[in-house]
Amino acid sequence: MTARYDVTIRHQRHSPVRYGLASKGAVWLVDLDDLPRLPRGLGWLVGFHSADHLGDPARTLRENVDAWLARSGVARPARVTMLAQPRVLGHAFDPLTLFSLYDHDGTRTGVVAEVRNTYGGRHCYLLRPDGQGRADVAKAFYVSPFNPVDGHYTIRVPEPDDELAVVVTLHRPGQAPFTATMTGTRSRGASLWSALGRPWRTRGVSAAIRWHGVKLYLRGLRPFPRGGHA
Repeated sequence: MTARYDVTIRHQRHSPVRYGLASKGAVWLVDLDDLPRLPRGLGWLVGFHSADHLGDPARTLRENVDAWLARSGVARPARVTMLAQPRVLGHAFDPLTLFSLYDHDGTRTGVVAEVRNTYGGRHCYLLRPDGQGRADVAKAFYVSPFNPVDGHYTIRVPEPDDELAVVVTLHRPGQAPFTATMTGTRSRGASLWSALGRPWRTRGVSAAIRWHGVKLYLRGLRPFPRGGHA
């Protein structure tokens, strides 16, 4: 099972200043027990690698997810899918990776949301989505320098089908200052080779985050200290 979603990613700040941005991209839905690969010797061009995600780079992605779940007191799922961007031409930057957990009956039992920031850090949240794919979780990781580490997220992560619609809303006392969405449609029969058609996309994500950070700074926002969340 491999699918590509051509997506539009939008970020909207509601306070203390209103500021929005939108960009095009592509994410892949893959089974961790059956990862797509290019022919031998060509994997460096594009692929999915443990070093770009949680855990030990020497282990497989599936082994690392299982180990993280075990430390969180969660039994090994029968199947795990990953929604992520691949590494392309040696570079990977995936701000949000979603691992969906399934039991032997094919029922989704949870989601691990792995968040990565531009400072080289990453953090995983264990989500238990309801019937509408919604879950709430306390914020525990420094992401945008213009938001402190407090409040909580409401995350909508319905199971991907022909359409993909992920919504992340940050709630702080008395306000919801930030919303991010990722929406798109499924491209059937997608091959990993297609990721090479726009090799700048993964580099463009981290570059765009920094560029928009400069623009927000010029509009008067100032960073909150990272403190213990560095």
